Amino acid sequence: MINNEQRVWEVDLLRGLGLFLMIYFHAIYDMKEIYQYNVVYENGFNYYIGKISGVLFIFASGISCFLSRSNIRRAFKILAIAVFITVFTHLYNPDLGVKFGILHFLGVSILISPFLKKMHPFILVAAGTGIIILKNYLYKGTASHDYLFPFGIYGADFISADYYPLVPWLGVFLYGLAAGRVLYLFKRSIFNINIRGNILTIAGRNTLWIYLLHQPVIIIVLALVKNVTR
Repeated sequence: MINNEQRVWEVDLLRGLGLFLMIYFHAIYDMKEIYQYNVVYENGFNYYIGKISGVLFIFASGISCFLSRSNIRRAFKILAIAVFITVFTHLYNPDLGVKFGILHFLGVSILISPFLKKMHPFILVAAGTGIIILKNYLYKGTASHDYLFPFGIYGADFISADYYPLVPWLGVFLYGLAAGRVLYLFKRSIFNINIRGNILTIAGRNTLWIYLLHQPVIIIVLALVKNVTR
């Protein structure tokens, strides 16, 4: 277990920033899909905020997997929570059900990371680039079935409110593993400053709990606002 004094603060900072951008994006998504506010998340500024949040969070998670020695245990914990989210969201509203969200992705990626993080950084970067390019050749929305949806292959009727398939997002994760091998071989910060105590690094140390709680909080707050402004 890494205590707060041993943690690499800049990785927590990246993860915290990605988390806050993700919370913003999910708030916009909920405003549109649940409460029918006239906001847009499918393109423009909000669309790119969502993508940037995913890149930062997954890249930082890749670095964290290189630094951690308890990846298998973390992976099963995350996957158990992901399964619960799938069941709960489909019971709440099948149209908003999460089939392979970011926790599903991270659980699978972290589970296989012990086999990946021993690879040479150049191989990790090359493989990551190949996976990202591969997404342009997948049957997205045109496949005859949805059985391969974890890999980004799905049919026209596939729905997942939160969707982070292995292709292309595993490529970003591999970039993070490569960065960990190159920059954090000695598992300590590469900066001489220490800004460990700010809100982003604190959030970055507690991402799982914040991620689990933020959607119910957003939904409740938006419901209150909707009732007040009705």
